[in-house]
Amino acid sequence: MINVTLIGTGGMIPLPERFLASCLIEYNGRSILIDCGEGTQISLHKGRLSMNKIDTILITHCHADHVAGLPGLLLTIGNQGRTEPLYIIAPRGSTKYINSLLIVCGFLPYEVSIAELHDTKPQVFEQIGFKITSIPLKHHINCLGYSLELSLKPHFQPDIAKKLNIPVKFWKSLHNGNSVEFDDNVYTPDMVLGEPRKPIKVSYVTDTRPVKHIKDIVMESDLFICEGMYGEDEQLENAKEKMHMIFSEAATIARDANVQELWLTHFSPSMNRPEEFIKYAKDIFPNVKTGKDLMSTTLKSN
Repeated sequence: MINVTLIGTGGMIPLPERFLASCLIEYNGRSILIDCGEGTQISLHKGRLSMNKIDTILITHCHADHVAGLPGLLLTIGNQGRTEPLYIIAPRGSTKYINSLLIVCGFLPYEVSIAELHDTKPQVFEQIGFKITSIPLKHHINCLGYSLELSLKPHFQPDIAKKLNIPVKFWKSLHNGNSVEFDDNVYTPDMVLGEPRKPIKVSYVTDTRPVKHIKDIVMESDLFICEGMYGEDEQLENAKEKMHMIFSEAATIARDANVQELWLTHFSPSMNRPEEFIKYAKDIFPNVKTGKDLMSTTLKSN
């Protein structure tokens, strides 16, 4: 199971009931945080979400509303007794900005490792069991989205294993893809495993104009979280100028990428009630929700 929680859904400035856009993805007792703007740790506290389990922070870009919360969060994690390294992954050119923020932290009792990714071509890497693909975006500075994919083992079929008289002690090894030998017989995984299973896929995109990479990489996502800085189609020219998207553009990507569900986030502070504009997205992609701080879902395997 994967738990996905929107930590904040605002853009530019935090509001009393809407912190800045951020997302927590939890799996197997560890988690990945995407972005860390001002107020992120407050929202984590409100949601009673563990900060010390954060293994990796994926940064979309180094505008203040996406990184200004890093010093406070990292200090809090240190005060909770963390000693294991924490990884920050960000677009090309981000290290100098992040290190400048970390100066105010002083001593941290754990290592902070910063890695930069290309901002012109996708890169694939692994963290806490996910295959993660970066998505080059189009904003005023180097910016990335991220698509996280969890591969699933085929279901083990115990009834077949019993018919083959395979001892239970070998089942786990077979399920892990290893062949076993017993009583002069060789048993291979394909003899006891079901059909391949579709991975669980979560994609997150914010602060960008629509670009081809987005559709290609978020294709078939179970959950697509995408910015909707402005709701009305009449805001298109404003969105183009500021390098953001409107609701209908996010919905078009969701439709064309055949995703299962779309959550809109990163709302303009001038848009007090994003849900009032959801029709601009629903007319294109019906299974859409306007995000709210601490809105969450659990994605389960089939």
